[in-house]
Amino acid sequence: MAEVREQIEVEVPVTTAYNQWTQFEEFPTFMENVDSVRQIDDTHLHWVAEIGGKTQEWTAEITRQEPDRVVAWRSEGGKGISGEVRFAPVGSDRTRIEVTMTWEPEGFLEELGDKVGADSIGVKRDLMNFEQVVESRGAETGAWRGEVLEGERIDR
Repeated sequence: MAEVREQIEVEVPVTTAYNQWTQFEEFPTFMENVDSVRQIDDTHLHWVAEIGGKTQEWTAEITRQEPDRVVAWRSEGGKGISGEVRFAPVGSDRTRIEVTMTWEPEGFLEELGDKVGADSIGVKRDLMNFEQVVESRGAETGAWRGEVLEGERIDR
């Protein structure tokens, strides 16, 4: 299994960082290899991305979502990608974002990318792009404050 762990601090409150991150369809604005993300329902996303020079598509299930704390997911079938993004306030106007992703590399290019750290570099670059987007706007473009546990929406 390959794994990436990266983090960044952004100069916005935790609620702003979390709310912007949950605007999944805007991921292509800061994730370089992501062509599109379409939200199917509260717990499913359809992804199109370029991985190892090939366009790939998959559906991801949000397995856990707690406002201002965490978003976790796993792919359904195919890629075997899972991960989580954690949000932690560092003062009133600063947030630490930690990303952890795991997957099973497929083919020579993905295995090579893992060995030379290309995936970590890519995630770090995406986080830096997110930092630029969220800080330049100063406010989120939307918010979904619902909760998900074990892939099911929780209504409170």
